[in-house]
Amino acid sequence: MSEETKVQESGAAEAVNEDAQAADVSATSGETALPANEAAESVSQDAMDNLVTLKKGDIVKGTIVKIEDNQAFVSLGYKYEGTIPLRELSPVQLENAADAVQIGQEVVAKVINIDDAKETLTLSKRQADTPKAWEDLQKKFESGEAFDVVVADVVKGGLVADVGVRGFIPASMVERHFVEDFSSYKGRTLRVKVKEIDRENNKVILSAKDVLEAEYEEKKNQIMSSLQPGQVLEGTVQRLTPFGAFVDIGGVDGLVHVSEMAWQHVAHPADVVSEGQSVKVKVLKVVPAEGKISLSIKAAQPGPWETASGKFHTGDIVTGVVKRLVSFGAFVEIAPGVEGLVHISQIAHRHIATPHEVLKEGQEVQAKILDFNPAEKRVSLSIKETEEAPARPERAPRAPKESAGLPEPESMSFTLGEKFGDKLSKFK
Repeated sequence: MSEETKVQESGAAEAVNEDAQAADVSATSGETALPANEAAESVSQDAMDNLVTLKKGDIVKGTIVKIEDNQAFVSLGYKYEGTIPLRELSPVQLENAADAVQIGQEVVAKVINIDDAKETLTLSKRQADTPKAWEDLQKKFESGEAFDVVVADVVKGGLVADVGVRGFIPASMVERHFVEDFSSYKGRTLRVKVKEIDRENNKVILSAKDVLEAEYEEKKNQIMSSLQPGQVLEGTVQRLTPFGAFVDIGGVDGLVHVSEMAWQHVAHPADVVSEGQSVKVKVLKVVPAEGKISLSIKAAQPGPWETASGKFHTGDIVTGVVKRLVSFGAFVEIAPGVEGLVHISQIAHRHIATPHEVLKEGQEVQAKILDFNPAEKRVSLSIKETEEAPARPERAPRAPKESAGLPEPESMSFTLGEKFGDKLSKFK
């Protein structure tokens, strides 16, 4: 038989013989028994009831009893043995039959070939799963239900999963964040939703990102309702952008703007933190309606002036970096976030018109603390006080003036008096 065969269940022949013997015993004994022809018909009917007719396309149920690399063997409880080839185990490509089934697993399969000579049935689990899979996926799509799948393969553009049919998860729908390499995802269990379904074109698009987004929003709302400005929390840097860093504070992300990364100026967040780093942050603002959380790393740390208060004293000689030049002097950073002013009169011993004559931004200098007032966040510095004043040139002695033959003033006045005395007496 090729299209149809009668497969006798184990023990069916023995059951027929036993029933026949029982009929003979009843006939020879004095017990009431059925007529011989009726007993034979009854035995024949019982035997027929234990015979099962199978044909191509039938759906059978069995248990996996053996697994080889390219096929799995199924016990159906019949005389014939069932085998499922590797390609018929799953709608996705497999390397080994053990990737789809395990020994002892109960499976439903479709009969695709009958070999009477070898008394074997070729089965397809894939073809048996497909109709019901489409129905289940359609219901999940309409309800938005989330369910678990195991990633069967990593292909160009995304991931493949066996959901009774081939399900595809595009790379953009795997995580909430960008993933560069998916090689580690094979064999991983993901929770997904049906994003798109097209039975005619055998197309099923799944999304793990939609599930993660929904879970994130739910958790975010719970956490945001409990956050208060001023709280200091532990977080983990999730990703960096030119304008700041997103920090996970227990399942939700808050933004640390680049201006809140450190007390000193920060050009890029990567100069201060890295992805995966644990940081302490302070909650600055929470806006539930917009789903925004503003955080600060620098506000969770002691301020630079607090740290500097026990570090610097008036009279100390310190090393600093010129940060800014202005018309009246230079601002020199002597510690992160602590800048002092060097007045133009304290830059050099000689007179200068502008600080640019002597200094440039980024230059390292030595300075003396003239006044230190951390409470008012003010430091007065002097560069020239750290340098030795140039020696003044010695003055040459003045040469005596030549008299040109004139008498000393005293003698001159005397001489004049004598000379004009007679004339002055005439006016008396």
